[in-house]
Amino acid sequence: MEPQIGIGVIGLGWMGRVHTASHRRVLEHFPELGVRPRLVMGADVSLERRAHAERVGFEATSEDWRAVVENPLVDAISVTVPNAMHREIAVAAIEAGKHVWVEKPVGLGAADTEAVATAARRAGVVTTVGFCYRFAPAVQRARALIRAGDIGEVNHYRGVFLADYANRPDGAASWRFFREDAGSGALGDLMAHVVDMAQHLVAPIKRCSGRTATMISRRPRPPAGEGGTHFSRVSGEDLVDVGNEDWAAALFEFEGGMVGSLEASRVIVGPRTRMRFEVHGTRGALAWELERMNELEYFALSDDGTDDGYTTILAGAGHPDFAAFQPGAGVPMGYDDLRVLEARNFLASVRDGEQREPGVDDMLACARVLEAIERSAASGAWESAR
Repeated sequence: MEPQIGIGVIGLGWMGRVHTASHRRVLEHFPELGVRPRLVMGADVSLERRAHAERVGFEATSEDWRAVVENPLVDAISVTVPNAMHREIAVAAIEAGKHVWVEKPVGLGAADTEAVATAARRAGVVTTVGFCYRFAPAVQRARALIRAGDIGEVNHYRGVFLADYANRPDGAASWRFFREDAGSGALGDLMAHVVDMAQHLVAPIKRCSGRTATMISRRPRPPAGEGGTHFSRVSGEDLVDVGNEDWAAALFEFEGGMVGSLEASRVIVGPRTRMRFEVHGTRGALAWELERMNELEYFALSDDGTDDGYTTILAGAGHPDFAAFQPGAGVPMGYDDLRVLEARNFLASVRDGEQREPGVDDMLACARVLEAIERSAASGAWESAR
């Protein structure tokens, strides 16, 4: 039997369930992984969530996250709690010798992220950060084409994450809308993915000129005892002030001098979860978006230009990792499958004792860009992201 990796999950809400399900599914899709995740212990303040965790296979649960950190059978821990708790829990887990899979943005800002990264380097443990969109087969193919020079020298880049989860004034004031609980708003929640994708596909970002705005300044407080999620809607007149931004945008400069643009919104009307990149080169172009995650738009410049145009490529068995989930093109993969790929990457890192991307250092590079955008919004000047 394969060696086991004892798994702990701290925070058993939606994202904790996604992490748990990914561990449960990983050997179905990657039987050759060589290690077997064992659901040892979950932690959450909710009795209902703990009961669910036990139903789906956890050997034990606790109200106290420290019980997971202190459990000698736990080798690796998922941290899927509100942002304000990331640093304390991740550092405690790392100092206890646990490997950590933590959701972005890894704290309230770059200082928190740096503290986690420093702790991980000192302890010699591996980390993974939840930049799951990197793992989409179409995105993996796009990166390979860019790296191979198939679209020529990159000279234009645009990235967006336009989400509608908070576009109604009766959207509940969950923890995501308060700076003391979340840090930034659309920057840490959505722009983090946009920035990471740009740096993953092309190059590090050097500096930014940014703007931010809060478009719905007050929201209804959730009923007592019900924290709600950022998808919840609440009727009532008990309104509270929103403490962070709904929208952010930036012009940015890659190392090397090429300029691009980024935008993120949680209050837009129309798009649902439109995370999209468009990257153009001297000989071609590529585009991808989350709402159609199994499609890659590819433009190759022809000699005479007669039939120039985008071709839509459907992800299929010839693309990275697709065949582990579906037999052929046109049978789509979904969001949760990307999380299984993330779990495979994390468990392989633990198995080999080898840090793989994306880890906390990648989130730190992203966090510095996010803070540069926020500083620029305040100063009105270009700000360094290095």
